[in-house]
Amino acid sequence: MPEPLAAVAAGFVELRELSFSQRASGLMRAANLLEAGQDEFALWMAREMGKPVTQGVAEVAKCAAACRHYAEHGEEMLAPVELEEAALLHQPLGPVLAIMPWNFPFWQVFRFAAPALMAGNTILLKHASNVSGCAQAIVTVISKAFGRGDFLQAVFIPGKEVESLIADPRIRALTFTGSTEVGREVAAAAGRHLKKSVLELGGSDPYLVLEDADLDHAAKTCAAARMVNAGQSCIAAKRFLVVDAVYDAFVERFRSELSAFEAGDPFEAATKLGPMAKASLRDELHAQVTDSVKAGARLLLGGEPLELRGKSYYPATLLVDVVPGMRVFDEETFGPVAAVTRVKNEAEAIELANQTPFGLGAAVFSADEKRGRRVAEHLDTGTVAINGQVVSDPRFPFGGVKDSGWGRELGEHGIREFVNVKTVRV
Repeated sequence: MPEPLAAVAAGFVELRELSFSQRASGLMRAANLLEAGQDEFALWMAREMGKPVTQGVAEVAKCAAACRHYAEHGEEMLAPVELEEAALLHQPLGPVLAIMPWNFPFWQVFRFAAPALMAGNTILLKHASNVSGCAQAIVTVISKAFGRGDFLQAVFIPGKEVESLIADPRIRALTFTGSTEVGREVAAAAGRHLKKSVLELGGSDPYLVLEDADLDHAAKTCAAARMVNAGQSCIAAKRFLVVDAVYDAFVERFRSELSAFEAGDPFEAATKLGPMAKASLRDELHAQVTDSVKAGARLLLGGEPLELRGKSYYPATLLVDVVPGMRVFDEETFGPVAAVTRVKNEAEAIELANQTPFGLGAAVFSADEKRGRRVAEHLDTGTVAINGQVVSDPRFPFGGVKDSGWGRELGEHGIREFVNVKTVRV
């Protein structure tokens, strides 16, 4: 096998000639392999970044669903469009560099890889260094599914060497998921070398609780949305903007829901809150909490780092009376810390929701669906959930605005990000 970039460049010559049905068959086999190995893959995630095994199994199942979705619908999404004097073709670009994070080590890859492969693009995967075992497992799944190893390859290099890959003329485009700071560097490199890019960056998702919300449902949903993956998710709920009329009642329920997330061994099926992936992340999170308390936030739950079985944990933490200017309001908090802000009314909730450089996701809780939709239209984000949790779904486009990046993954928009829309005039 040649070196990884040479391999995927050669593989593209073969993949682009496969029919949609042949590509779909490969994705279907990948879905089956993922489900057959889900317990093993969940153990890899638990070992490498601390995800509880039950959450790891669910992540793998979601990857399999994405493979099946694009296998079933990809051809229709990329069908030629016949116009009066022309036809629009959707043709693959070539090898795409995927720079992926550690927090969802399988899903982040497959939500891009499934549509990219169905479109006929090969993939060079530069995964996070702390999930190299997951990266190799993904390479093995795709190699077995397609019967060859040059459609998706992984490289294990330090970040400082990534620009040399971006610059290589064999790489036609790139996708990056990670922090806004690193995203700026990746975008700059892509611009220097004129490479198409999709960026999914940080988030500080606001969840708005209006006075007519079902508070029990809102508290339960908000707790789950904040604690997903130990809070280490760009689309985890981060800021909770609660109308004054229901503020105290919501906080009481919210505290009860959060307290049910007890830290535990990620290898135990009952564990809902695993360790943080790195001690440095936990230390930075704790600094955000302590600085916000010094600035006037009240700590109602958690707030002290934990050491269990040699791992770095942070407990479910609740801060209330949070206002703009505090770090937990102004910055992305990448861990299990919920920041609650009291607002006078719907208008102030919208104003503060948009008072952030980020624009990835948001949620609105109201008994009036029409009201929820109206509020959603005023939120400057890529996704808004009404009476629910922000999640990515293979059926719908996903991505952000402002410092949360550009471009879209998933849905029909996602599969068309890395194709050449070619006009053929007759």
